[in-house]
Amino acid sequence: MAEKAQLQYAWEKIDKKIQELVPFVAYTTCLKDLQPVDIYNRKIVLKANTEMAANTIMDYHSDKLQEAILKCNLGDSIVGFCIVVDGSSVFTLDMQEDAFSVFQPSPIRKEFTFDSFVAGNGNKFVYEAAKAVAENPGNVFNPLFIYGESGLGKTHLMHAIANQIAENYPEKKVLYTTCENFLNEFIDSLSQRNSARFRMHYRGVDVLMIDDVQFLKDKKSTQEELFHTFNELSSQNKQIVLTSDKHPREIATLEERLRTRFEGGMIVDVQPPDLETKIAILKRKALDRKCHITDNEVLEFLAQGTDHNVRTLEGHLTKVIFASKLHEEPITLDLAKRALNQSVRETEEKEEITPDKIIDAVCGYYKQKREDVLGKGKKAEVALARQVCAYLMCELLTLPLISIGKLLRRDHTTIMYARDKIEELLKLNAKLAKDVDDIKNIVWKE
Repeated sequence: MAEKAQLQYAWEKIDKKIQELVPFVAYTTCLKDLQPVDIYNRKIVLKANTEMAANTIMDYHSDKLQEAILKCNLGDSIVGFCIVVDGSSVFTLDMQEDAFSVFQPSPIRKEFTFDSFVAGNGNKFVYEAAKAVAENPGNVFNPLFIYGESGLGKTHLMHAIANQIAENYPEKKVLYTTCENFLNEFIDSLSQRNSARFRMHYRGVDVLMIDDVQFLKDKKSTQEELFHTFNELSSQNKQIVLTSDKHPREIATLEERLRTRFEGGMIVDVQPPDLETKIAILKRKALDRKCHITDNEVLEFLAQGTDHNVRTLEGHLTKVIFASKLHEEPITLDLAKRALNQSVRETEEKEEITPDKIIDAVCGYYKQKREDVLGKGKKAEVALARQVCAYLMCELLTLPLISIGKLLRRDHTTIMYARDKIEELLKLNAKLAKDVDDIKNIVWKE
């Protein structure tokens, strides 16, 4: 049970703020009779007289009540509220969810740091801007808007900023998410009537980082929500970092008021790496895999034989390293050419690949039933097959995560987790890497 003095102090502040936020009639008829009885799970427990009163508050005034709590700046001790009613089977503490159980931030990848980022001629400026933000969040470039083509390191820089802030300012709350995740959680909050909790989740942070905001196009309600979140955070000098594949003025159907907010800070673009930078990236990635490539011809061949996408560059390097281990041969120009021969075939035949081909190939290879892989089974062999399906769909198809999730009957965050997990395992598990290559060959031959 919370101390009575602490409880009363908190409620007096909240009650005063509520009266500023809601009409007088609404306050006197619905909210005035609420009584604070405890602080539970970082929420103030408020007792209503009847279930009808509790339902009315939850349906019509929960947003303002939550807003009042946030604006009182009560710290981590109180971050939300719950309503209880004596004798009710619905409005009880047992029915209350954890304050942060609904919305979860995307994980920060610890390996993506400024030290592991190769800064070349095309990205030195954006690299320095990102470092400046990480060293002095909220006071240098706010917002920081990074744009450029896919696979040039925007997400790496986002995670690097988050990791650096976490190290330098452990007291600050950093939230990294994708635009797709922001959109889906906003839609869920509307359908589940917990928009107040959604706002608390995104506005109660010191640093908000949203990846791929170009997906905001045509999403009017989500744009409005982000606009208000943006204003709330920037008014308190909270740091905002955004990425996109386009400049704000090139994002179709982006509201003008949001566009001007994006353009109000620092806008920097990531340029494609030149040949020297690509070679430096290859050397760094090879060292990360404990592989030292001394043959400059191999590095130049890999650098010249790929587009500007760093992920493609890394993928080709992975194939060559794997081929070297598989055939027990040193990495030479001849080995590299042989290893990448199927990459050419992959590019030529990529458009013929369908989701069904991938699912059938994976199920056949691992001898699993299609309905099990697409079902809820949690056996290790079924889960592995499902995760490999997710990884291959992400790699071989040009589909958004949400679409892949629908095909595999999973949400997009599960697909993202599966993709990243298999991607990491491929670097460590030679057998899995061979399995995945074999499955790709099956897909191409079908």
